[in-house]
Parts: sequence; C-alpha cells; structure tokens
Amino acid sequence: MPQTSSAAFFSSPARVPAFLFPGLLSALLLAGCGSFGTGQAYEPEDFDSTTTHTRNYAASEAQTCEAARRALLSQGYMVTAANADLVTARKSFQPAAETHVEVEFRVVCAREGGAGSASGGRSTVAFATALQDRYGLKKGSNSASLGVGAIGSLSLPFGGSNEAMVKVASQTLTDERFYDRFFTLVERFLQGGGPDMPADAAPADDTPKPATRPAATTFPVAPSPNRG
Repeated sequence: MPQTSSAAFFSSPARVPAFLFPGLLSALLLAGCGSFGTGQAYEPEDFDSTTTHTRNYAASEAQTCEAARRALLSQGYMVTAANADLVTARKSFQPAAETHVEVEFRVVCAREGGAGSASGGRSTVAFATALQDRYGLKKGSNSASLGVGAIGSLSLPFGGSNEAMVKVASQTLTDERFYDRFFTLVERFLQGGGPDMPADAAPADDTPKPATRPAATTFPVAPSPNRG
C-alpha cells in the first residue's frame, strides 16, 4: 500500500471539504482580533511620583496663583479664569496645515502651612495639569438634486464642499520637563514681586493695648483788672 507523507497531507486541498473554508476563515479572523484587542491603549497609573505636577512655594495662595497667571500670560496663553486659588488658560497651536492643537492649562493653589505649622512659616503647593486636544480637518461634499420630468429627481455630485475641524484626540501632558519649565518661571515671578502682587495676609494682633487719655482742652482767660 502506498504511504502518504504528512507534508502531502497538509498541502493537499482535497482533504478539507469546501464548505468548511468559510468557518475556518471566520475562526482565524476572530482569533486575530482577540490577540490585537488585548493590548492596553493607556499608560498605566503607578501613583509613585509627586513631583511632576506639583511644586511648593514659600508664598500665599493668592501670590502663587498670581505668579502662575503672569507666567502663563508671558508665554501667550489666554487666561479664561483667575482667582486666589485657581488659574485656567488656553493656547492654540497649528503644527500642520490640517491639524489644530489646543492646550488647556489648569493651576490650583492650596495652602500647605500656617502660623501654627511645624515649619513656622506659610507655604503653598501648586498643582498644574495641561490637557492637549487635537483637531483634524474633516472634508465632505454636498450633492445637488436635479429634477427630470419623466425620471424624477437625480442626484448629481456637483455643488459645494464643507470642511470642519473635528476633535480626534485628547491627552493629559505628562512630560516632566514641560512642567519643570513652568514651575521655574513661576518661581521667577514670585521672586520679582511687584507693587500689584497680592500681599500676604498678616495675622491679627490680639495683644491688648493701653488706653490713651484724651488731650486736655484749654481755653484763654481774660486778665482781671488791677484793683490796687
């Protein structure tokens, strides 16, 4: 009896019925999709670093946020909100002809110490986060309808085209050097100060003060005539 080799068995298409090919193809596609879908599309959060988005300053909350506002203004950001403990600003970029990028910067100033703290001074921690939104140009064409008597309406591909910017990605910036440059600039504005920089609130002085006596009021008296 002639023997059939294993190579000839796997290479011969006659061994697999034709009606099984669609099922095998579907199984292979499902297996491929399962293998590609297991990858993570985000950066795992380790929560092991507190220096990228935060920095401590020996200043009050109002002074720190004011310095952050000036730092963002000096770099071309448009401030959208600013108060004693929060600053938000936006800046637009155009890296390519059909790509638009917007960066939204947010700074929160929180009190870190006080008069009764162990350090004996006042300090503020600044939390900074930058969100980058990317927009792409989406093009579309408008078709016009032409009425024909016996046929009805006929759509023809002439007319105008519309274009719109559509958000295609949104990501929080995590580059440590990016935040280091911002915090360094905030420190420079804090050291520079200025006449309109908010003053640090001084603690109220509750020491009792001695009462002051009102000054005596004198009136001129006319001299009496000499009776001698």
